[in-house]
Amino acid sequence: MTTHGFTLTAEGPFDFGASLRFVEDWPATSALPSDGRALRFAYCAESDWLPIGVSVTAAPGGVAVATTRAAGPGIRGEVARILSLDVDGAGFAKLGEADPVLGDLQRRSPGLRPVCFWSPWEAACWAVIVQRSSMLIASRIKQRIAERYGAKVTVDGRSYPAFPPPVTLLEAGGLGLPAQKEEWLHGLARAALDGVLTTEHLRALAPEEALAELRALPGVGPFSAGLILIRGAGAPDAFPGDEPRLFAILRDAYGLPEDASPAAYRKLAEAWRPYRSWASFLFRASTYGVMDD
Repeated sequence: MTTHGFTLTAEGPFDFGASLRFVEDWPATSALPSDGRALRFAYCAESDWLPIGVSVTAAPGGVAVATTRAAGPGIRGEVARILSLDVDGAGFAKLGEADPVLGDLQRRSPGLRPVCFWSPWEAACWAVIVQRSSMLIASRIKQRIAERYGAKVTVDGRSYPAFPPPVTLLEAGGLGLPAQKEEWLHGLARAALDGVLTTEHLRALAPEEALAELRALPGVGPFSAGLILIRGAGAPDAFPGDEPRLFAILRDAYGLPEDASPAAYRKLAEAWRPYRSWASFLFRASTYGVMDD
């Protein structure tokens, strides 16, 4: 099969090996086959909703990318977003110099940047599927939906199912989910087709506006909105408004009181601008086992 290649260069510290270790530990992607050298996956590109296979390996100063079809600027931008290579990270290390707690995380996993969902659309679907479920079970359900309704793409000799695009999921029934969740997914599919669940749209808004717009979507609450914006659209400077697990991690790390208000966590995060998303990601990643001890 013909492949198409290009490279992406990181501005600021970046370690692709750290990204791979995160993918192996993150429940949403832990089922992906891994050989410790390449990240391989298939998805429906939000630039045209057509399936594409991707293989990413380390390259000097960034990564080398091979795709199963020609990659124009849109797809190149999507792959860069997935690995947070579309953001200049040179200033992130300086935050750790001013914040010893954050700095310790950076030293334990240098060059780790947020690894995002393949698209905001997939992030939104994950946010609905995982509600009142474990991430392991949600990952299996999402994989089952991809295998049943998604296209199969061969990447480096192995078949990978792409999660179905909005138009396909809108017409699909029997997803193996409660009726309420299936209704929500259909509503999200309509929003995606209307251009709401796209990186371009969400990152064109101020984070607070984007979060408010996302919370108006079916089945999307404060936690889900933050996940879609931060880990779907890859917005580098947003802080989730209501994420109990992150709050618990920050409470332990900074010695905040048990009854600390959400406003206290938002105040803490102000010092991380313009990388509030990246800092939050490092704290969350520390619970997935990717940090070196």
